[in-house]
Amino acid sequence: MSYLPRRPDMYAPFPLMDRFHWIALGVLFLAVVLASFNPLDKTGYLMHQTGTVIGVGLLCWLTQLGKVSKGSFALAIGFILIHVLGAHYLYSFVPYNDWFKAIGYDLDKTMGWSRNMYDRLVHISYGLLLYPMIADVFGTWFPTAKRGRIALLAIQFIMASSLVYELIEWLIAIGMSPEDAENYNGQQGDQWDAHKDMALATLGGVITWLIERVITVSNQSTVKR
Repeated sequence: MSYLPRRPDMYAPFPLMDRFHWIALGVLFLAVVLASFNPLDKTGYLMHQTGTVIGVGLLCWLTQLGKVSKGSFALAIGFILIHVLGAHYLYSFVPYNDWFKAIGYDLDKTMGWSRNMYDRLVHISYGLLLYPMIADVFGTWFPTAKRGRIALLAIQFIMASSLVYELIEWLIAIGMSPEDAENYNGQQGDQWDAHKDMALATLGGVITWLIERVITVSNQSTVKR
């Protein structure tokens, strides 16, 4: 890797890895170290953390190519942190409601949830937090495309990658015992679990696009005044 300054261009307009990125990676590394102590299920933990390694490697590679903004990098690290916590407990057993009860609030009861919803958080966060990075990359691949087309590509990628992830989960699960497969997948008896996960990831991407659009329109209106 080269850390020499280089002139940005429309195919690589963002900063390369610098102190900001390394601090964020340091926080993530610390989280992984802490999560590695007494995980609920070691096999499931290692399988989930395989995805972490692949994701971080891809993120750093794209960043070093100048295709990911600092804000998008930070959001992507945020998503990976959510995933790492889920890997430690397994998605179906993250005791978030116990944490809320410790401060006197029963979130599951208030929301009427009868299942552990942490896996739903992970999937909607996939769209919410990774949409900016995906849009950044598509924007550098197609620098003359309109922003709306980039948004459509990004949301379609979120949908397609969510589908591929669910298929990979299924392929892995069919080689496990029923109990291990249930723990790894986090289906919790819901036959529509995969469909809901994909829908939530897509919804997350759409929400972030709408927020981005509102901010853009608002800034444009401010400039015209």
